[in-house]
Amino acid sequence: MSETPDGVEVRPFEPGDAAAFWELKRGFELGIGEGTGGDDKLSKYEAKLTDDYRERYLSWVERCATDDPGCVVVAEAVSGDGHGDGGIDSDGGDGDDDGDARLVGYAFALPEEMTFIWDAAVLNELFLDADYRGTGVADELMAAVLDHARSQDLPLDRIVLDVDEANDRARAFYDRYGFDHWGELVARDL
Repeated sequence: MSETPDGVEVRPFEPGDAAAFWELKRGFELGIGEGTGGDDKLSKYEAKLTDDYRERYLSWVERCATDDPGCVVVAEAVSGDGHGDGGIDSDGGDGDDDGDARLVGYAFALPEEMTFIWDAAVLNELFLDADYRGTGVADELMAAVLDHARSQDLPLDRIVLDVDEANDRARAFYDRYGFDHWGELVARDL
């Protein structure tokens, strides 16, 4: 799909990415729990990451990527990218083997059939391994999501997302892309 200046390719999700994708998803969830709330929030997010949740989530990701190719994209670092080890091999390994490509991030826009939830494109998740933050890879992921959203037949020409108000880094990133406060999301326990 595209090549970043740091030798990281942004491309559509493939079923063989599932194990590595899951490790990034875990990083996303645990980062939300740890970085934007107290111990109670972290323990709640850790508790949901069961084997059953993993299987259901990965099945859903694969269905979304099959139904709307390009709605899920991954950032894959190729060997010689100058970042040493880190990241997750697409087979779920630790990314330490020479010559391996490894997933270092992903972005997930909901499939077109779900645009009626918000009458817009929805950026469900964007996550990048800490070693790759500030390198331009997140910008490539965002560009891929925006391009994909523009290709969707949307009720309204906009993209929405939910970002925790305590996540200053994410808020600054989305501010840079011109996201404005729109409405207010409220929640309660069931």
